[in-house]
Amino acid sequence: MSISIVENQAKKYTVSTPVFEGPLDLLLNLIESAELDITSVSLALVTDQYLERIRALKDMDAEEISAFLVIAAKLIQIKSEALLPRPPVREVGEEDPGEALARQLRFYKKFKEIAGWLKERDGQNLRTYLRMAAPPKVESRFEMGDVTLDDLIKSAQYIFAREAEKAELGTVIRAPKVTIREKVLHITKFLSAEERTTFQEIVASAKSRIEIAVTFLALLELVKRYRVDVQQDGLFSEIRVERMGEFAEGEDFDLEFE
Repeated sequence: MSISIVENQAKKYTVSTPVFEGPLDLLLNLIESAELDITSVSLALVTDQYLERIRALKDMDAEEISAFLVIAAKLIQIKSEALLPRPPVREVGEEDPGEALARQLRFYKKFKEIAGWLKERDGQNLRTYLRMAAPPKVESRFEMGDVTLDDLIKSAQYIFAREAEKAELGTVIRAPKVTIREKVLHITKFLSAEERTTFQEIVASAKSRIEIAVTFLALLELVKRYRVDVQQDGLFSEIRVERMGEFAEGEDFDLEFE
């Protein structure tokens, strides 16, 4: 079967052999055809077959066939050492060529299997891979043993008071303008009174998601400038904020984004 293969990430060429994409693919095919495990012994056994396949390669210039010859040289060395009456003496730190090639072949086989699986998913239009985060820990139940009726009434009054501040239905409302500079000053003023706090306390008075998001960007700006330190123990857990040094009254910040 004629196929197109890429060698040395440069040239494409076609060979009339069984489906091979390169020297490692040829070697892997020979080992699997012989139903052998990838070991130094199996490499020695298929050396002659590999050399025979190289002789069958035609219409290839020296640059294209060089990769096949490099593997062939390693196989000949492995087979020669296997025929010796005793293993050669190696220097300290010198790697065994048989083990090195076997390890390389195992990696190649693994990547080839993964590539085949990805190609199959692509053929089925399954191109989405989600990164699933661990679910947040949720308390088993909410204890209200210390909550009194007076506490519930005060909470309800607070919520209804905030609802009363909203404009009547039909009123044209412009989106509030919230800037990073404004929220930086808000955080520094908050931390001037309290050395440590939490992000939840900082945004307690926020009236919209946009305001919370801009406040978070302002917090990141202060972190980048080493003016505050933040800690979070886990996913969705409380963000603790601590100031690093004192904030000067009326201190101005040269911000990249407003």
